[in-house]
Amino acid sequence: MYKLLLLATTVASLCFVTQSRAQAPVLGNVSSFALFSSSGNVNNTGLSHLTGNVGTHNGSINNFGNVDGVLHDTDSTSEEVANSLTITCIEIHETDPEFFPEPELGDGQILVAGTYFIGESTVLNNTLTLDGEGNSDAVFIFQIQSPLSSTEGAQVALVNGAQACNVFWLVEGNINLAANTIMKGTLIGYDTSIVLNSGVEIEGRAVSTLGTITATGVTVRIPLGCGAPPLTGPPAPPLNTITCYTLFSGNGQVTNTGDSILTGDVGTNNGATTGFQTENVTGTIHHAPNASTAQCHTDLNAVYSYVNSIPIDILLHQPSALGNDLVLTPHAYHMSSAVLTGKLTLNAQGNPDAVFIIKVNGSLTTATDAVIELINGAQAKNVFWRVNSTITLNENTSFKGTLISNNGAITLHPGVEIEGRVMNRSGGITTNSITAAITPGCELLGITTTTQRTAKLYPNPFSSALTIDLAEVDAASSELTIYNSLGALVLATTLQQHFTELPMNLPTGIYYYRVATANGVVQTGKLVSKQ
Repeated sequence: MYKLLLLATTVASLCFVTQSRAQAPVLGNVSSFALFSSSGNVNNTGLSHLTGNVGTHNGSINNFGNVDGVLHDTDSTSEEVANSLTITCIEIHETDPEFFPEPELGDGQILVAGTYFIGESTVLNNTLTLDGEGNSDAVFIFQIQSPLSSTEGAQVALVNGAQACNVFWLVEGNINLAANTIMKGTLIGYDTSIVLNSGVEIEGRAVSTLGTITATGVTVRIPLGCGAPPLTGPPAPPLNTITCYTLFSGNGQVTNTGDSILTGDVGTNNGATTGFQTENVTGTIHHAPNASTAQCHTDLNAVYSYVNSIPIDILLHQPSALGNDLVLTPHAYHMSSAVLTGKLTLNAQGNPDAVFIIKVNGSLTTATDAVIELINGAQAKNVFWRVNSTITLNENTSFKGTLISNNGAITLHPGVEIEGRVMNRSGGITTNSITAAITPGCELLGITTTTQRTAKLYPNPFSSALTIDLAEVDAASSELTIYNSLGALVLATTLQQHFTELPMNLPTGIYYYRVATANGVVQTGKLVSKQ
């Protein structure tokens, strides 16, 4: 504690009058960082997921993959953050403690808002609950004069309005969080190292004034709330006539094999469009260039130029690690190339208008069964991909957003499912037994997409029976067709009632359906059979 007293004296001009009640300290530039050391290396081992910047002002940043934030290594920003962190430490230190708990925190313990002082080595065990008592502005400050550690699986829980953005830990001793610890709040090591072991999750941040930060396969996300402005992402490009196309090339053949189920127009402005069945396309198949494709080509070039002009917020450094449960928030991203493996999650953080733009300078490839997941209000209509080379979506990829290739062939393999559209400025598009549907906004076609009036199919996954509910669209005499992952037709039937239960006997696997109702509602989607 002597060091903090000395620091407070030497920078007295920055100090505030001692607080009698806990008030949230001002984080300043620290607020945008997930991990930071004013002086010390910031190291990572394994696959860590970070939402927020990472930095050091005197050291190096080592072995981080794709971070949903910016890496700052000894630059003007890191200097500002180091200064802000000093002020934050002083402000927390100048807050009078109100409670003096034992150094064993947790084991079902419930604490209310206030400032807590512990002068001995402190251990977090099992569950510590912080109770906001219905006040979302409730502030919790922990002044720990000695080391802080946790046992494996220990956690801090927030209830009754308590928020991670209002929880602060100032620790004058080494910090070591054991595997699978769940921590809430801003964790500050004063002249000490911080070790975050495998599986640690922090809703908050881990920062140090002097010491190494070591992370091993952790998840750290800066907290929302407390007046932080919501992320909106960059402005969305105006699509104009592109809105009505699900597949389009400005210069190249558009070719299909198998039974591809499409909602939206298909065409090219220089070449031929072949292999698509009229009964499987809800929209216009432009077999040859015409006025519509010419306008779409013009609009596509304008969208491409617009997306190119958007400033980049975040550079993703690991092309081969796009996915692998990576979570991205509304920003403009850049990658040299990209291989999508496993799941990529786009988190709108509760803002349904939030925009995501991902720019790929090279090629984009997906592994089999790769998935893009949209959460917390994210919408496919607000996701845009610009790729400057070839695009290959492999079997059973579930893709979201408008995908634009500048100059390279696009190949969509069997079982690919797209909510959005696929555009190519110059190059062919080859599809084989895919399902694709445009996002809402195309009044020209008069299409009702799956986010508007729907027909419900459940359960999904199904086993011995499937129920089709047409009550919301008020239509009977509808046609249901189901295709396997290779595009072969496995079921076709007419639905004469608003509620129909069909006995099913399909092998375990992924299937694709199309419902066309008597009043013009068309819906496509994926079904899973689990026998």
